[in-house]
Amino acid sequence: MNDSILSGTVANAATEPQVGKHQAKPVSGLRFDWLFNLLCAIFVGGLYLDGWAHNHGRVDQSFFTPWHAFFYSGFLLAAIAFVGAAAINRTRGYPLTLAIPAGYRLSGVGLFIFAAGGVGDMVWHVIFGVERGIEALFSPTHILLGLGIGLIVTGPLRAAWRRQDQNNSWRELAPAIASLGILLAALTFFMMFSFPVTVQLAANGTGKSYFNDDVGKVAGMFGATLTAAALTGPILLGLRRWRLPFGAVSAVLGLAILGAAIVDYERPLMIWTALGMAVSALALDYLAWRAQPSANPNALRWLAPSIPLLLYGGYYAVLLPTAGTSWSVHMWTSTIVIPAVTCWLLSFLIAPPAMPES
Repeated sequence: MNDSILSGTVANAATEPQVGKHQAKPVSGLRFDWLFNLLCAIFVGGLYLDGWAHNHGRVDQSFFTPWHAFFYSGFLLAAIAFVGAAAINRTRGYPLTLAIPAGYRLSGVGLFIFAAGGVGDMVWHVIFGVERGIEALFSPTHILLGLGIGLIVTGPLRAAWRRQDQNNSWRELAPAIASLGILLAALTFFMMFSFPVTVQLAANGTGKSYFNDDVGKVAGMFGATLTAAALTGPILLGLRRWRLPFGAVSAVLGLAILGAAIVDYERPLMIWTALGMAVSALALDYLAWRAQPSANPNALRWLAPSIPLLLYGGYYAVLLPTAGTSWSVHMWTSTIVIPAVTCWLLSFLIAPPAMPES
């Protein structure tokens, strides 16, 4: 994601709804952001419920299940809020291009993508049957649904990105932070095959550890790297735009870690390793709050690799003295170092070095 994507298709003040002297204000702003966040939380909660059902053998060969009903009901509620806001703004005299709340145009695109993916998913299930286990994360129609979800839930984040003269308080930024947290939770769902807590990465040959041969170890290392990048990129982008209030980073990461622990919960060790990562998230919160990357972009150079270093370090700090690991020290440390290097490189995309003057 970059500035132009987050700001929507048009990012200048000329595209904002202009309220005339006697014209009613449009439906938008913080209140609408909170409403949309609430509906998106229900939406993504339905995603997790459906994933839990898949992981625990609660689905059959039918598309019409109670889990799908809850999931798609969340989508319907978000769609009603989006269409309702645009319709009300039209009745208040705003042209169609300005009736959509600022920052939500890509959410509208996401609604169409998700609807198309839902119809395609129903047809896919009828023709090919219901996916089993990890297959559900890679089904083409499910990937299309995931793209739609990402665009939908980031509406409040894009709306906040466009606003000027914001202070850095929880009151002003809480909807953006909540939107960022819901996005990371959705990303975590699609990363459940590689999130350390969910798969118990490098655990001593028990439970959810699938990575005990050479091929599995390489897959685990690449999965850990992909997961770290998926968590780090959106957080760095938020830190580059705002000085997030203390508690924001740990709240966003904590939501992702909680989702990873519950989506396929089987053993108490998953809770303990999640707590290890959550404690590290608190330390990251303090570092991010002190670094102020929005004012000093160079701080991202050391903050970015700190995210996987601390998160995965917290995971292994719990795993090693409890379940232990069948991996050699050379291998399990690679799942810390390689993601850290990757996230360091990612920081150059979020805050590229200044170009020399001609």
